[in-house]
Amino acid sequence: MALSMNCNVKSVFRFIHKSNSYRRLFKAGKATGTTSHHKGQVFSGIQPTGVPHLGNYLGALESWVSLQNEYSSILYSIVDLHSITQPQDPQILRDNILDMAASLLACGIDPTRSILFQQSQVAEHAELSWILGCLTSMPRLRHLPQWKMKSNLKNEGSVGLYTYPVLQAADILLYKSTHVPVGEDQIQHLELAQDLARIFNNQYGEFFPEPRALLSVTRKVKSLRDPTSKMSKSDPQKLSTIFLNDTPDDIVFKIRRAVTDLTSEVTYEPESRPGVSNLISMHAAVSTQSVEEVVQLAEGMDTGEYKKLVAEAIVQKLQPIRLEIQRLRDDRGYLESLLAKGAEKARSLAVPVMTEVRKLLGFYYGN
Repeated sequence: MALSMNCNVKSVFRFIHKSNSYRRLFKAGKATGTTSHHKGQVFSGIQPTGVPHLGNYLGALESWVSLQNEYSSILYSIVDLHSITQPQDPQILRDNILDMAASLLACGIDPTRSILFQQSQVAEHAELSWILGCLTSMPRLRHLPQWKMKSNLKNEGSVGLYTYPVLQAADILLYKSTHVPVGEDQIQHLELAQDLARIFNNQYGEFFPEPRALLSVTRKVKSLRDPTSKMSKSDPQKLSTIFLNDTPDDIVFKIRRAVTDLTSEVTYEPESRPGVSNLISMHAAVSTQSVEEVVQLAEGMDTGEYKKLVAEAIVQKLQPIRLEIQRLRDDRGYLESLLAKGAEKARSLAVPVMTEVRKLLGFYYGN
């Protein structure tokens, strides 16, 4: 989340301004590989769920990398406070945080061009979340779709699950962020951050900017076993998901077992042929070609032959990332040090903001 159907690191972004109908869409410049920085503060976060999958990479992380060519001030946070809305094994969580850090670096997140840090290491996130929570009504949170969906899965939900959109808003506003790369399913949560910025400003004076959405138009990657659903780590079918650290043999096997249909010809028809269309979309994305170019390349092939071509393209794309993840995971000390340095940089931005917030609220009379 292209003007053509080509999904690559030059993905186009749109600025989506707050409006009930999302009528105002503004096209942002493409990343060209050369540095041409815009003014503004970019923030985004990702939960520490271990090594990401191909859908995470093509739908978000590849765009995160390209944004480093567009903006001079970017923060990417591993949001471990959000992760504990569901029960976590402490050791697995620790490992997942480092695995996510290694994966982000391997994908191209450059700590000299962006700040990569662990959310819980910056206490101001939780402090601002409490303050914003006191400005948020319960009906406002009840209407968010994620609460309805996740709480209904078990017919219950924790207070943390209920209020985590407020923490998301705090993550963004803490750095006076002006732009937030999001998926379509997160738009309503960004609207909450915009609303809370306005509420705070109306009550205490103009302070927080209203953050805009940077919506990537990269198409979502579907499950290899159920192409009507998006690729997911939680999918119980192990062959449904390609992870960034899968071996070439793993990838070849998963693509070979991918669900298609009884038609042997390779055509792009998402509605009637979702399985083969999903393979075409992935092939186009990892090979930086358009869908039309990929279909032309597959002319004369049956789907069995085409799966070999898709697997080869994915292996070629992910192999350098896989090897770098493996190298970085073997150096836990480096990853821990990098996250600590990132947290220090993040705190240097967060502390002055919270100092001003405390003054505005009347907590103290500091100069």
